[in-house]
Amino acid sequence: MSAEAQILAVVGAYLALSLGVGWRAGKGTSASATGYVAGDRAMGALLMYFVTGATIFSAFAFLGAPGRAYSTGAGAFYILAFGVLGLVPFYWVGPRAARLGRSRGYITQAELVAGELSFRPLAPIMAVVSLMAFVPYLALQMRGAGHVLEVLTAGKVSVEVGAALVYGVVLLYVWRSGVMGVGWTNTLQGVFMMSLAWILGLYLPGVMHGGVAPMFEKLDPEFLTLPGLTSQGEAWTWAGFGSTVFVMTVGFSFWPHLFQKAFAAKSEAVLRRTVVLYPTFQLFLLPILLIGFAAVGMDPPPAEPDQVLPHLLLQLELPAIVVGLFCAGALAASMSSGDSILHSAASIAVRDGLIVGAGVSMDARTERTAVRWALLPVLIISYVTATMFHEDLVGLLTYAYGPVGQLAPPVTAALFWPRATGPGVLAGLVLGSGVTLGLPHWVDGLAVHPGLPGLGVNVAAIVCVSLVTRRRG
Repeated sequence: MSAEAQILAVVGAYLALSLGVGWRAGKGTSASATGYVAGDRAMGALLMYFVTGATIFSAFAFLGAPGRAYSTGAGAFYILAFGVLGLVPFYWVGPRAARLGRSRGYITQAELVAGELSFRPLAPIMAVVSLMAFVPYLALQMRGAGHVLEVLTAGKVSVEVGAALVYGVVLLYVWRSGVMGVGWTNTLQGVFMMSLAWILGLYLPGVMHGGVAPMFEKLDPEFLTLPGLTSQGEAWTWAGFGSTVFVMTVGFSFWPHLFQKAFAAKSEAVLRRTVVLYPTFQLFLLPILLIGFAAVGMDPPPAEPDQVLPHLLLQLELPAIVVGLFCAGALAASMSSGDSILHSAASIAVRDGLIVGAGVSMDARTERTAVRWALLPVLIISYVTATMFHEDLVGLLTYAYGPVGQLAPPVTAALFWPRATGPGVLAGLVLGSGVTLGLPHWVDGLAVHPGLPGLGVNVAAIVCVSLVTRRRG
């Protein structure tokens, strides 16, 4: 059997295991939208820990982060900065959302905001903003999966075919089991990719440089000096670095697929415990960055920075089965976020777009069926985006944080500011999103992340319009 065949056999076995775990995970949940989308609000501490960590750390971490360390040096440290801080707001926001979800039946972020402000038009607008962020984020996961299979099979499996194969499996178990399929496969994938990350992160610097310390001694000190380089290889300013960390920190807890897990938690104590334990998941990123630094100066270099990890594995001529296991670990990183994004995007489209926004009436079983069918267009649009968009993986994620960061002020205002009104929050969301998406096209060489001025406009609009309008109900 050829090396490529052995690699594909190992990957196939891993995909089959993921499918089996995800398929069985739906047993025991109710045949309702609450069961399919929120797991009957019964997720315990173990599932919450892994679904939170594995949902965020994805193809951008396992493939994009080493690529960013390899190409930008200290510029990659911004990933650690926003990751450490990002979930802190969830300690207060998550339990309050969970409490309201149990008492009022909310299962999505936009439904909560629209319900608390008694302003239905907010739900479909927030759904659109969420989907604008979700599509590039899901496309990122698909490109990551495709990259791995393309490199490790020497091009015999293209990016497009690889992405289709992996996400065909994801579609099957998400279709069958909903959020519980996401939760249990994320647990499997989280354990798998964390273990492999540490093995790789210590092994590669050791075999290539004699250890981690000798590896850093060989690198140019300027390459390791903050703020480092941008993804285009230009010097990154402190304004650009700091604003990117700030915007991504603000947006972190408000990703709809992460926020939605608040409605699935067994209790408020489980959510708080998850936030407290979450920093331990950050340890997963340290060896990932070491992999990128180990590849600096290697000959031949990878075709693209995002291909550093699979390129290194092939250059070291490891046994095909070992390479296949590491390949499966990279796919686990992609799938652990992709399944959650896909599931959340479909539930948002139905619940917020049709039921809350358009007022379409559905019983529990019909809603669950509608969410399942909504998986297909979300997957197709993201797949097309993945095949057309050629930005690096971390750059793609950094872009997506711009729109999603605009969800933070509306959610915070709805939960904690009694004076906030629906028109105020709507004005902030629309204007903030417009500024975030428009600035890169209006201003050449923008010095800060476009999400920062977007957040400023968003907050100002919420305050000003809310002070001159009234909350309904």
